[in-house]
Amino acid sequence: MIQLLNKFEENKIMERRSFLKMSAALGCAATVTGCNSSSDDANVVPPTPPVGDEQITWSSCLVNCGSNCPVKVFSRDGVITRVETDHDITDGDDIYQVRACARGRSLRQRTYAVDRLKTPMKRVGKRGEGKFVPITWDEAAKTIGTKLTSVIAEHGNKAIFRSYGSGAYYGFASNACFNRLFNLNGGCLNAYGNYSWAQQMEAAKHTFGTGSTSGSSTVTLSNSDFLLGIAYNPSEIRQSGSGEGYDYLKALQKSNGLKVVMIDPRYTDSMLGKESKWLPIRPGTDAALAEAIAYQMISTGWVDANSLDFINQFTVGYDAASIAAQQAIFAASSDKKEQEYAQVMNPDDNYRDYILSAGIYAGEPLKTPEWAEKITGIPEAQIKQIADDLMASQRPYIVVGAGVNRQANGEQSMRALYMLSVLTGKLGNLGASNGELPYMSGMYRAGIPAGSNPVKESISFFTWSEAIHNGKTMTARTHGIRGTDDLDTPLGTNIKVIISASDSSLLNQHAEINNTADILRDEENGVELIVSCDCWMTPGAKFADIILPDTSWLESNDLVNDSYASGALGYITAMKSAIDPMWDCKSMYEAAALIAKYMGCEAEFTEGKTEAQWLEELYQKTKDSSRNLGVVPAFPATYKEAQAIGFFRKNMNDNHVAMQSYIKDGQALTTPSGKIEIYSAELAWRAANWTQENSAQNPSGIKGDTITPIPQYTVTWDGYEDEDTKVDYPIQLAGYHTKGRTHSSYHNVPWLREAVEDAVWVNPMDAALHGLSSGDKIEMYNQRGSIAVKVRVTPRVAPGVFALGQGAWYSPGNTVGSTGHTLDEGGAINSLTRYQPSPVAKGNPQHTIRVAIKKI
Repeated sequence: MIQLLNKFEENKIMERRSFLKMSAALGCAATVTGCNSSSDDANVVPPTPPVGDEQITWSSCLVNCGSNCPVKVFSRDGVITRVETDHDITDGDDIYQVRACARGRSLRQRTYAVDRLKTPMKRVGKRGEGKFVPITWDEAAKTIGTKLTSVIAEHGNKAIFRSYGSGAYYGFASNACFNRLFNLNGGCLNAYGNYSWAQQMEAAKHTFGTGSTSGSSTVTLSNSDFLLGIAYNPSEIRQSGSGEGYDYLKALQKSNGLKVVMIDPRYTDSMLGKESKWLPIRPGTDAALAEAIAYQMISTGWVDANSLDFINQFTVGYDAASIAAQQAIFAASSDKKEQEYAQVMNPDDNYRDYILSAGIYAGEPLKTPEWAEKITGIPEAQIKQIADDLMASQRPYIVVGAGVNRQANGEQSMRALYMLSVLTGKLGNLGASNGELPYMSGMYRAGIPAGSNPVKESISFFTWSEAIHNGKTMTARTHGIRGTDDLDTPLGTNIKVIISASDSSLLNQHAEINNTADILRDEENGVELIVSCDCWMTPGAKFADIILPDTSWLESNDLVNDSYASGALGYITAMKSAIDPMWDCKSMYEAAALIAKYMGCEAEFTEGKTEAQWLEELYQKTKDSSRNLGVVPAFPATYKEAQAIGFFRKNMNDNHVAMQSYIKDGQALTTPSGKIEIYSAELAWRAANWTQENSAQNPSGIKGDTITPIPQYTVTWDGYEDEDTKVDYPIQLAGYHTKGRTHSSYHNVPWLREAVEDAVWVNPMDAALHGLSSGDKIEMYNQRGSIAVKVRVTPRVAPGVFALGQGAWYSPGNTVGSTGHTLDEGGAINSLTRYQPSPVAKGNPQHTIRVAIKKI
């Protein structure tokens, strides 16, 4: 950090003497071969331009961290000189500063990065080599538009796929522009779910009928008397000066004496003395912990004496009687699906019997704290203490971070942990929460209308790489395809065109990078056209056939709100470009409009409006929204006037309490029963009808990939108890979000690489066992790949677990690793992760990793 601050001061001095003229400093090379984005990259020192008056404009950091923080941009003579954050007001209880983290403050470096894309390009080498030559925008648009038209004619619109991209949460000129383009031409293949929350969304849906982000608002934590956080890390994940991390800190300050127990393989910045106790846990064993806590609550008689009436009134599935009663209701229904539910429901398969090893589970081990200690690594006494704390609490706030759901069969772990809130019987009360991520409200912002997609079929976001070669045969029964006529009607086509916009899931953030790269390289039988629209030469952009250079945020006029995890404070930023678009960059709106010209729908796409006219129209809709009443300062009459002000805020004063509308107000849930479902009839139906990769019908299938109607701890592939892999790959590797990147965004900023070290965390006990010291370089490998990383020895990680920040850019070198794969010198954790869609959500299990190591 000292080195970062010194460099900051050094550059401030440089700025007083000379200013960037990037067109002179950075030429457009005829062939691009990528770049080295390490902290050794030299900063470009440009020539000195004439000095004019300093201009101040507002922009925003729009990466997918959930905050969209505003930034104040200073420029002279068309050159950005510095970036500051919001400090225009004095903090109060309701209205306060929205301070960007180090990422937002480094936007000048990111805008002027040496690997900025400057002109449209087409590939001249093999896919993945990163060899391109410049072309005109007209040639690029014609190539794309012509290919889209021909593929649609030959294969149908389902062969077109816009890959999941969250690298820029724009308002207007976003990847929604490509959705609008496709929908004007018959649509494209839909995708459901996302890389962050897929399994927890299914878990919450089949438990509470919600989407997994309906937990009590973070601000209500100040009314709690016990916080149990599992993989909950808002201080690093949500760093914004007004977001969830800010609300978390303020709530802890207000709730003096609150007991805080944090369960995580890492000692995170959300602890650092703010916690009462840190309990390190082995990755993927959270369901075993939950079951042992539940065992204590039930076996001691506490549930019968204190919460059984609540359970009987508001839930289905705790015991056999509740399942039988619901089964009878479904059987008498005229609804076909409910009748099918009744046919597969089994009252003997109930939660109480499972936890107590009774009834059909009589032969299984008791789910005691002693049993769980051997699995989780958390001492028996500490597990009992958590149960005691939950039973003693009147307002227990339970929250489960998304890292739990990104495990093999993470659906089971999430549902198991959600059960703890149900067993307490305290749901619906201020200060209590149900385990879901906290609910967030925000200001309304109008966006460009994308229209409706005529294509009805959807694949899971995670299965796109499989659909390149196998889309024709994928069905609802085998792959969870949605929108088909029945379980066995196939999707019917493979993906032939991929449009990747603000997207690193094309390669870097997708599982099993080496295998994904092989799929993308297949030009003969695979994708016929890959288009990357981005600002930088990312690892995925190197696999494109056509590259479209997007404008950066500091070059853009736009209208953005506070995104999805900004806490209690809502805000709108009327972005004004600090500089004109550099080189030959164009916004996504302009790019999509040019392609529309060659697809015969330019007039329909633009509706005859310029970007400025669109923004004025969207601003008026935003200004008139009732949700935005009371904004400070008041919205002016026009968008141009709003740009001059820049930033508008309003405390949403939303004290949402999880399950209150159901428990207190009597509003039925959207589950099939209308109640909290400990036993899910839908999951019972899927278990009976979907192809499970581990079941009685397929006992040699994928270990742990099974669907059950009640939550159950499952031994999975590559998990702690997986005997098949633990000998060859004895170390559990935990991935986490670093403060220096949002996923893979910002990795190419040298300042951030210096401030936030890319190193694998190793406990001192493991360092001694393996003969490692801080600064050593090691190869971490498994059957899927090899990566080179530096070691940092620290007690802030559980013994037996190594921890590595995700999102580093894939950079294969010339060395062959221990399992025959090219050594990834960039240290991308997804070189080691497995493509194995989860059983219910068909989501990503990319936190389940086992590795071996050796010194380099």
